[in-house]
Amino acid sequence: MLLRFMRQLGVLLLLATLAVPATMADAATHSKTRKGSRTSIGAKAKPAKGKSARAKSRGKKRGRRGAPPAGGVYARHAILIDPATGEILFSKSSDSSVPIASLTKLMTAMVFLEQRPHLDRMVEVTPVEITGGGHTQLRKGEQVALGDLLHMSLMCSDNVATRVIARESGLSGDEFVARMNRKAIELGLTGSRFVEFTGLDERNVSSASDIARLLHAAAHEPLIQEITTTKSYEFSTERRAHAIHNTNRLLYGRYDVLGGKTGFISEAGYCFATWIRSQGRDLIAVVLGAPTGATRFADAVRLIQKSTTTAVASTGP
Repeated sequence: MLLRFMRQLGVLLLLATLAVPATMADAATHSKTRKGSRTSIGAKAKPAKGKSARAKSRGKKRGRRGAPPAGGVYARHAILIDPATGEILFSKSSDSSVPIASLTKLMTAMVFLEQRPHLDRMVEVTPVEITGGGHTQLRKGEQVALGDLLHMSLMCSDNVATRVIARESGLSGDEFVARMNRKAIELGLTGSRFVEFTGLDERNVSSASDIARLLHAAAHEPLIQEITTTKSYEFSTERRAHAIHNTNRLLYGRYDVLGGKTGFISEAGYCFATWIRSQGRDLIAVVLGAPTGATRFADAVRLIQKSTTTAVASTGP
């Protein structure tokens, strides 16, 4: 009996030993199948060599964004001139009349200063100027010197400050706008038309070539040149201290800036006019309708740099 039992036990142990490797092999095969399924359905396998299709696509997109735009600038309208000779070094649809946003304030400042205001005179900010004026540091009832308001208007495009100086010019609103349009005619700005002082209204229109002439005239006014080339400015009222910074980014670079102004409303896009001295040569660059705030400055720099290698370029009507 015992001998028979021992023989049966030995057979069972032998069968169990033979079965274990097969079971382990099945488990390994099942595991590989599941892992293979996850790879094919979910996560993407890494390529053995080179970039993935997505990485290559991203690279191509970055290349397209970084490539120089057709015509030299991203802005819809642009011009580069030599103010000393009047020579046009670059032009892109520069005679088209389009909204100009806060570049309007160059004309507003000229008309305001022609009234010979006392710039240290304190004036009150009222709700009329604040309503619809957009972002401002000014508060209702605040007393501010006209000279400080002029700095706010030209350096950081404060619409409330601009409305106050127009109100305090001694002219009615209609008279002030009429003077702006008369001044445009005197300067030969045939494509320019103004309906208000700030540039918030898209019906304030001009062309890149007209704006170049306007900046040339405005920057010959010593106070306008001084303010538009000031990087930062501080003043105090009875209520608070104010610190403003110029929105012209070229002031913080390597160029000798002799004047300039930025502007933006959605109808106009991003606008910029600047007068700089580069390598001993004066240049006025104007870009209107740039797609981003940074692009307008990049366009202007590109035009300035282009002037050193290209005498004349022209695209568009």
